[in-house]
Amino acid sequence: MSSTPETLTIPADLDHVVFAGPSLSEAIDAVEQLTGVRATPGGKHPTGTANALIAFTVKGERVPHYLEVIGPDPDGELPASEIATFSIADRSAPAIATFAVHPADIEAAAAAAAEAGVSLGEILPLSRRTPDGTLLEWRLTRGENRDPNPAIPFLIDWGNTPHPGQSDIPTIELLGVRITSPEPEKVRSALAALGVEISVTEADEFSLTLVLEGANGVVELV
Repeated sequence: MSSTPETLTIPADLDHVVFAGPSLSEAIDAVEQLTGVRATPGGKHPTGTANALIAFTVKGERVPHYLEVIGPDPDGELPASEIATFSIADRSAPAIATFAVHPADIEAAAAAAAEAGVSLGEILPLSRRTPDGTLLEWRLTRGENRDPNPAIPFLIDWGNTPHPGQSDIPTIELLGVRITSPEPEKVRSALAALGVEISVTEADEFSLTLVLEGANGVVELV
C-alpha cells in the first residue's frame, strides 16, 4: 500500500475501479469533462456491455491499476434498462459502482472472505473483444450469491492475459482512494480478510472516491 500526504490510500492489490452509467458515451464524456483525459475504447462483453479505459499511474509510474468506464454496448441490442451488470438498469447517471482487486491466489482470497462471512460469489470466466478483434479472457467472482455491498470488491485473475492497466492507453495519476458506507464495520472486516487497505468512513450511502491528477489538475471522481 502507498499513501499520499493527505493520508489517502492506494491498495497494492487494486486492479480497477468501475465507473458505470446508462450511456457509455455520456460516461466517457463525464470523465473527460472532469479530468481532461478521455478513455480509449476497450471492447465489448458478452453481457451486452462495452467499456473504455484509462490507466492509472502512481508517482508517475505505470502500475497494474486502471479505470473502467462501462455502459451498454452502443452497437448491441440490449437497452440500459435490461442490463443488470453493475446495476446499469437502475442508474440515471454515471457513477463509481464498485472496484476489483487482483489477489495472488483468487481461490484462497475467496475462501478467506467466506471464512470471514462474506460471499464474493463464484469464480467464473468472462471475456471481451477488443476493437482490433483480440479476445481477452479472465476469471472473476460474480453471481447471485455475491454480497451486493458495492464497497466490497470483486476479485479478478487475468491469468495469461496482459493487464489492461499496462497497455498502451491514456493515463492519469491516482493520488488515492477512499470509501464511505452505511455498514463500515462490515466493509472493514471484508477488506481486512482480503488484505485490502482503504480508508472507510460511515455515511448514509455508499461512495468510492478517486482523487486524481490530470490535465484539469487535482479532481475527485465519485
